[in-house]
Amino acid sequence: MRLSERPGILSMFEDMHSVSPVLERYTKQVLLGALWEGPELSGRDRSLVALTVMISRNQTAHMASYLDLALDSGVSPDEISEVIAHLAFYTGWANAMLAVAVTKVIFERRGITTDQLSPATIDLLPVDAIAEEQRARAVVDKFGTTVPELVQFTNDVLFADVWRRPGLSLRDRSLITVCMVIATSQVTVLSYYLNRSMDSGLTRVEVSHIMTQLAFYSGWSTVYSALPVVKDVFESRPN
Repeated sequence: MRLSERPGILSMFEDMHSVSPVLERYTKQVLLGALWEGPELSGRDRSLVALTVMISRNQTAHMASYLDLALDSGVSPDEISEVIAHLAFYTGWANAMLAVAVTKVIFERRGITTDQLSPATIDLLPVDAIAEEQRARAVVDKFGTTVPELVQFTNDVLFADVWRRPGLSLRDRSLITVCMVIATSQVTVLSYYLNRSMDSGLTRVEVSHIMTQLAFYSGWSTVYSALPVVKDVFESRPN
């Protein structure tokens, strides 16, 4: 079922028609038409982008329809579970808990149980030990005397555990982190995470279309504020 045909979206059309017919037209023809039907990004990636913005910005009104679409587009229940847990560290526990409430309803309706989700403790993915040591040392050197407890959690939990969980690929963790950074206007850390995402497999073409997708879900201003950083990263990397 296409996104425009889902019950939650159909009811949204009714609301828009009574308040802003032109918004209804833009939604049908541009957002759910030209954008979502574009072949440049998979429905799976588009779903990850949209869900990341909704969780990061606490926009749960139509999240249920997008969760259904994500599951129908190849995002597994376990990957959704990992997305929510990952974003808790980057957008806060309260946003993650609101996403849990919406997702629980969808999981129950679809008969998805905890047997389909990764356990809380699991064998972690291997890392490049030298690169990870350099990253951890850089954080300690820069902020270790300012916020030693935060630095410890950053190194011991965020990067040594969260980023290494196998339920979500490094490429997808990087993708949703970049989307979160742009959606919440945290451009000071964008260069690091964008380089990490491209090192993990995201292409320039994919990043370009992700930026376009983000403009519709987090707003033109958040994307245009990030574009100088994206341009610099593109130019600094070999073709």
